[in-house]
Amino acid sequence: MVEISGIYEGEKHCQLTHGPSKNQIHTDAPKDNNGKGEAFSPTDLMGAALGSCILTTMAIYAENHDINLVGSRFKVIKDMASNPRRIASLTVEVYLPQHLADKDREVLERIGNNCPVKVSLHPDVNVPVNYIYQNLF
Repeated sequence: MVEISGIYEGEKHCQLTHGPSKNQIHTDAPKDNNGKGEAFSPTDLMGAALGSCILTTMAIYAENHDINLVGSRFKVIKDMASNPRRIASLTVEVYLPQHLADKDREVLERIGNNCPVKVSLHPDVNVPVNYIYQNLF
């Protein structure tokens, strides 16, 4: 169990604290929803959580199988629906080393597609994930 706390600071800004580490992040409402867009919005954090979850779960496997994923990265494009306002889609691109063997690619993609955040999202959220293999440096 992990405790996460938050405090409303005014002007649609919140300060969030990760209990175990005391690390903090801030959120703001997006410009298209009465905010200033000065920080991640709560729904932006969903996209960030998805991308980092994909890479983290793949890295857990990779480190246990001597596969180097250093330099791998992701990009998430979030699209919102308006009525009701919700995340409509999180389109993900995951950039992985070109040298990975086909068998490793298959396992890593299966792991990424089943990361805890992805499988926790509501089925109405469209979540295409594209894996791109290239030289990372």
